[in-house]
Amino acid sequence: MIFNNPLLRKPSRPLPKNVVVVGAGTIGPDIGYYLKSAIPELKLTLLDVAQAPLDRAMQRFSDYARKAVERGKMKQSQADQVQANLHATLDYEVAREADWVIEAATEDLALKRRIFSSLDALMRPDALITSNTSSLPAARIFSHLQHKNRATVTHFFAPAWRNPIVEVIRTPELDPQVLDDLRWTFCMTGKVPIVTEDVPCFMLDRVFDNWCNEAAHLLAQATAAEIDTTASEFVHAGPFFVLNLAHGNPIIIETNTLQADEEGEHYRPAKIFASVASWNAVSPGKSVPVKPAAAASIRDRLMGILISQTGDILDRSIGEAADLELGCRLGFGFKSGPLDLMRQAGATEVARIGKRLLAERPGLPLPQKPLDHYQKFYRYVLVDDVGDVKLITMRRPEALNALHDELTDEILDVIRQFENDSNVNGFVLTGYGPRAFSAGADIGRFPSMLGDSAAAAQYARDCSRLLLHIDRMSKPVVAALNGMALGGGLELALRCHGIVALRGVSLQLPEILLGIVPGLGAMVVPYRRWPAASKLFHDMMLRGERASATSAHEMGIVDALSDDYVAMIESAISRVRLLAGKLRPPADGAVMIDLPIASEPVAANGQILSAEVVRILQAAIRDAAAAASLTHALEVGYRAFGASACTAAAREGIDAFRTRRTPDFKKTG
Repeated sequence: MIFNNPLLRKPSRPLPKNVVVVGAGTIGPDIGYYLKSAIPELKLTLLDVAQAPLDRAMQRFSDYARKAVERGKMKQSQADQVQANLHATLDYEVAREADWVIEAATEDLALKRRIFSSLDALMRPDALITSNTSSLPAARIFSHLQHKNRATVTHFFAPAWRNPIVEVIRTPELDPQVLDDLRWTFCMTGKVPIVTEDVPCFMLDRVFDNWCNEAAHLLAQATAAEIDTTASEFVHAGPFFVLNLAHGNPIIIETNTLQADEEGEHYRPAKIFASVASWNAVSPGKSVPVKPAAAASIRDRLMGILISQTGDILDRSIGEAADLELGCRLGFGFKSGPLDLMRQAGATEVARIGKRLLAERPGLPLPQKPLDHYQKFYRYVLVDDVGDVKLITMRRPEALNALHDELTDEILDVIRQFENDSNVNGFVLTGYGPRAFSAGADIGRFPSMLGDSAAAAQYARDCSRLLLHIDRMSKPVVAALNGMALGGGLELALRCHGIVALRGVSLQLPEILLGIVPGLGAMVVPYRRWPAASKLFHDMMLRGERASATSAHEMGIVDALSDDYVAMIESAISRVRLLAGKLRPPADGAVMIDLPIASEPVAANGQILSAEVVRILQAAIRDAAAAASLTHALEVGYRAFGASACTAAAREGIDAFRTRRTPDFKKTG
């Protein structure tokens, strides 16, 4: 059984200690830099047939590390580690001791087969072999190997050191445990692994390469700059700008020729790719005038390609709908995934665009089922069955699993779907990856409500719908804190019926640092569940102090600590079963707590805070504790959130957050 969450199964091997990257050209060094950044103690060797690319690759490592330090992304000690135990060689013998060899050589099938013949003969049978090809099926690359069970494609996306997406190809010969191990390794090192079937171009390049190919076919009626301008509705960077950036013309020729040979002439690359070195594109954020009729035609064709390839991928089960959406957004910079675009357009418009595409580009596939059929999936949560417990994983890696409306509603939908199922004892809620349970709640519509206390208070009520539902549940929900829990994410965890955590996880309510107060009940419910921890909650809310999971465990807030992810999930499941039939809602009526004492408005990190917002927060904590009912107490919190939204400090704090600067509350009070 493959879990949707890659970390739910213990790997059969630890993180690699010795990796060889074959090919020191364009993407190989970037793959290596990603691995060394994620696993600093790793021994990494770059292998090539010529010394010059190896020298350039070593210099690139040095440049990347230096820039990371200059930009504050990395400490000098970390940069030194990234460059330590880094080697470059022309000798294939280094593969003998490798745990994993990643091939990133030229897209040439015969060359790749020769490389892997050499590697297969040298490497331990248990060591992993993967290719970074963007289009060549694994079956063709590895068919001659003795140990095909440990070889597959791991397709990285540029820039590989930063882009989180990596396709992992499932083949009939691949050991399922190897597939699980690769998914686990990528997820643990900050990547988002997406599993696809072994077909030409796999899943994501079927979308993007045909999008670029279609853009070239459109040059008969518009310029590259006009096409890029029109495409900006869908993507942050137009197809011709990206082709220039990636020197992508040969890639489109290779991938689309392969697709055409396999699946029909309608995929044949536009002839102009062979005769143009670079395009007169427009940079992101720039535009040129485009006549309305031309813009409509370009838009229909580009949207048509998204409809065509999405339908074909899903109809043939090449990949999963949620992975397709996430991959297009994170891998290629689409503003919305193709299925979201189709949902926004509606069935009538999708059918119109598809009909036009077939008339102008005969042979391209179209979806075989009604639009609604393709929309029945969760975009932001993964759901796994672990015995009698539903495990819900929040997956918004680009935002460290921060809550927004659709994620909130998907969690709520899963709970409502199964809370009355006699076969389900309860739920575990966790975050995707090793970094964050949830980094808070997206600001979303909040900036537009600054200055309107009623609207902001209602916004807080609306955003609390999941938490209020958890309050009323008869089946337990246990939060499993796999990483940091901040702001609204921590508020969600505090409303669950139990909390377990990885040792070393941090908890923080940082809203005061933005000139606002917590909006989802943090001023209320924690004091009613753990009144003895009042001082800790005061410090967290009034000073933005970060608490460790260990200190929260000592205070009884966190029920159990674990040293690894699987043990944490097992602990959470045990907690669900222990709590079944024993739930108690937060205390109703007034509660006795140690009230916050007036002090200088200074955060734990030394930042000057807004005295006005601190007073609003102190009053809300006091009034909520004295409230005659939980409902009344929550209202106190919602109104305090609304009041904070009307302060000059809130405007300053939210603007500072959006512009990535430290707010100055000295001028706001």
